[in-house]
Amino acid sequence: MSGENDTLRPAINPWIIAIAVMMSTFMEVLDTTVVNVSLPHIAGSLSATADEATWTLTSYLVSNAIILPLTGWLANHFGRKRLLLTSVSGFTAASFLCGLAPTLPFLILMRILQGAFGGGLQPLSQAILLESFKPEDRGKAMGFWGLGIVVAPMLGPVLGGWLTDQYTWRWVFYINVPIGVLALVMTTLFIFDPPYIRRTSESIDYWGIGMLAVGIGTLQVLLDKGQENDWFGSHLIVAMAVISTLAIIGFIIYELVVAHPVVDLRVFKNTTYATGAFLMAILGVGLYGSTVLVPLVLQLLFGYTALQAGIVMMPRGLGSFFAMPFVGAIMTKFDGRKLLAIGMVTCGVVLYMVSNLSLSASGWNYGLPLLAMGFALGFLFVPLTTITMDPIPNEGMGNATSLFNLVRNVGGSIGIAAVTTMQIRAAQVYTNVLGRNVSVYKPGTQLALGQIRRTLAARGSDPFPAPHRADALLFGMVQQQAGMLAYNDVFRVLAALFFLMLPFIFLMRKPKASHGVSIH
Repeated sequence: MSGENDTLRPAINPWIIAIAVMMSTFMEVLDTTVVNVSLPHIAGSLSATADEATWTLTSYLVSNAIILPLTGWLANHFGRKRLLLTSVSGFTAASFLCGLAPTLPFLILMRILQGAFGGGLQPLSQAILLESFKPEDRGKAMGFWGLGIVVAPMLGPVLGGWLTDQYTWRWVFYINVPIGVLALVMTTLFIFDPPYIRRTSESIDYWGIGMLAVGIGTLQVLLDKGQENDWFGSHLIVAMAVISTLAIIGFIIYELVVAHPVVDLRVFKNTTYATGAFLMAILGVGLYGSTVLVPLVLQLLFGYTALQAGIVMMPRGLGSFFAMPFVGAIMTKFDGRKLLAIGMVTCGVVLYMVSNLSLSASGWNYGLPLLAMGFALGFLFVPLTTITMDPIPNEGMGNATSLFNLVRNVGGSIGIAAVTTMQIRAAQVYTNVLGRNVSVYKPGTQLALGQIRRTLAARGSDPFPAPHRADALLFGMVQQQAGMLAYNDVFRVLAALFFLMLPFIFLMRKPKASHGVSIH
């Protein structure tokens, strides 16, 4: 298969192309979080346990992660436009069938297909955008593309909660159908293959594909189910860890020596790209980790509903919505690495501020810092993507964007698993420490018991409950305090992570299209 000749390609405004690919990207990214708040409803409707219902999330993430790094090779082998049309149509059809699912196994199967078809949408859209715009305008393109990547995961819980409460969980999937149809029409009309999209070999790297699928798939299961199964206290998790390690090591070695690899890992020889990919993985840890923590704090400790927690998270999406285009517009006037440093410092400061909140905090105490963090994310995603992809030639863009998105998603999975584990373990430690200091003979304990009695009296309950009930209520207060201290510890770790990323910026070269002052 050969690409289309440039003379046959119509001149299309790149912003129309940007809108075309943004629709499919937004739809796919939204689906990674929109289902979360609907899990209890899905479990009840399909006669499943809450644990079984979580496989609707895991199955999607696993198949999505497997396809992500293969996207560059698939685009060259079948044609980028053909692959994009197949991905959008398959994702849309799978979404509709998810909404019709009569049983949980059928829903999980459709989620696997949904994740597989959706896996290529992010790297494909990113590669198309970067090639459609001139180098000096790529910052603007990435600012627009970043809207979907950052805003969609934050909009997901709010939209999912509203659709589930007002209608049914099935509309969480049906909502993709009109968006997918419109994306198909725009892709057909405005997206064309460049001349360098062609097969490099008729042979298929079956060994590479196999080891990649096994390695990434088992790693995703390990990260998603690790804490739930007590990590390496579980034979399943140990098996997943061993298989994943062997498969990924084998894949790396094999891909570096085979003549026509399915994933070209030699792109990591470029220092700027390798550094950018590393920073994106760490950014994935911080971004996805904090995205999970704040709703948990609000729901478990403050008693917010899922929809209320999603609304508190909205300012971060709002900040990103305004920051992404702004940063994209100023990328040509300032050194992107300085903008990147501003974003990292701001995110670190915001997370440290949040780590000092107490149980007396309100939603505003979280919402306002998150607004600042959302604005800072524009200073992270846009410059980081633009700088990282700057040295990559157009013919290698598909492979580079596939790996770039993979490391972000893997970093996000690691971040979610890490923060969840750290919080649970730290809460156990704090519960033991605080519990040792609770005694009916201490003034602090007597004050707490008095507060419990006043609360019960205000509710019309017996202000002098049985001792075991008072003890239970007091222990609940201890657990709340321990939980808050644990969440704050994790927020501080994430804050430190952003500050620790700063020195790596100096390893990246200034984009050729940038006119800012170098920091070297």
